[in-house]
Amino acid sequence: MQTISPILNIMIKACEKASKILKRDYGEIENLQVSLKGPGDFVTSSDKKCEKIIIQELLKAKKDYSLITEESGILKNKDKDNIWIVDPIDGTTNFMHSIPHFAISLALKSKNEIIAGVIYDPIKDEIFYGEKNSGAYLNNHRIRVSKRKNINQSLFASGDKNLSQYNNINIRKSGSAALDLAYVACGRYEGYFQKNLSIWDIAAGLIILKEAGGIISELNINNQTNLKIIASNPYINENLLNILSKF
Repeated sequence: MQTISPILNIMIKACEKASKILKRDYGEIENLQVSLKGPGDFVTSSDKKCEKIIIQELLKAKKDYSLITEESGILKNKDKDNIWIVDPIDGTTNFMHSIPHFAISLALKSKNEIIAGVIYDPIKDEIFYGEKNSGAYLNNHRIRVSKRKNINQSLFASGDKNLSQYNNINIRKSGSAALDLAYVACGRYEGYFQKNLSIWDIAAGLIILKEAGGIISELNINNQTNLKIIASNPYINENLLNILSKF
């Protein structure tokens, strides 16, 4: 059994507590599908309630750390070198339509480097986590990227709007950037590429994938929006970059 560090323990506990809100609200979404108003306002409320719980739990443990959150924006505290990055529901559209594929994504950035990440899928009860120099895990089991070397036998994820130009590779569009990166980390996908991302979509996935042996294109994690990422296992990376040369 892997020993979880104090920082990861704080993060996992915050995600688990917030997930109770999402599980409960997810059960109500189906009832809202038939209403004239639709589930939009309800989902916004779920987002905010979930984020509030996460922030409370994080500040209770580390009251001076700063935060970047999807719903509340930037919250500057005394410690500006350590920043929590929070996405309460990554895959909001899936959540809104009762599709059980979304996650809480939480990362810790320290001195311009992501050092820990947690991605929690509450419906499948899968918790992916990783910490700098400590490996990546899924539900306490060590994970690594796949070893596939043949790009024609590989499976990729992307949410890009124009995928027809890449019809020579097998691509899935799942609706959750965080889970796409987590799935590359555990070998379900061989790679992932996407434009116009926000840092809270991918921060946790970056460290988890890196610790699982993946390769990630250079990106500036100090930018909050308009990020582009190409990530894969190391065996097909060069081939994938050639295919995506105009991406």
